[in-house]
Amino acid sequence: MTHQINTSEARVYVGTYGKYNDGSIFGGWLTLSDYAGKDEFYDACRELHDDEEDPEFMFQDYENIPNDLIGECWISDNIFEVLEALEDMDETRKEAFQIWYNNGHRKLSEGDISDLISDFDDDYIGEYKDEEDFAYEQVEQMGLPEFAKTYFDYGAYARDLFCGDYWSDGGHVFYNS
Repeated sequence: MTHQINTSEARVYVGTYGKYNDGSIFGGWLTLSDYAGKDEFYDACRELHDDEEDPEFMFQDYENIPNDLIGECWISDNIFEVLEALEDMDETRKEAFQIWYNNGHRKLSEGDISDLISDFDDDYIGEYKDEEDFAYEQVEQMGLPEFAKTYFDYGAYARDLFCGDYWSDGGHVFYNS
């Protein structure tokens, strides 16, 4: 199961390499929702470390931010757009989206978030109890006569479906695009 990210509580502990090299981890937690964008966030970082002439920021820790949007010495240019888009999703959809981009080898830090969400919408089928539950729904949509359904091997059909056209994780089913 993917760890659920609460984007409204996304925050970063900001120190500097200068202080760190001098043996100090002095810094502060900055909550990203307090800032309109990356420029305003960096202004707050400079204010926090106004005792240094040209501070080199070090993001020593972070919470509720996907890993590919931040690193020790960088923060993605589109982090605020991505977090806002994730905030607009309900919890089930946000969880499915996280599973999808992690398993689809997609990068949140690259490209347009609207295009990424559109690709997700094309691939996401829904949430099911298990793969066999999804297979059962597919068979129901075929319109088979009731007597034929009694002989149907839903487990085998589910295995076939998930060997090709579909994949699942945590109960979420996706089209294998």
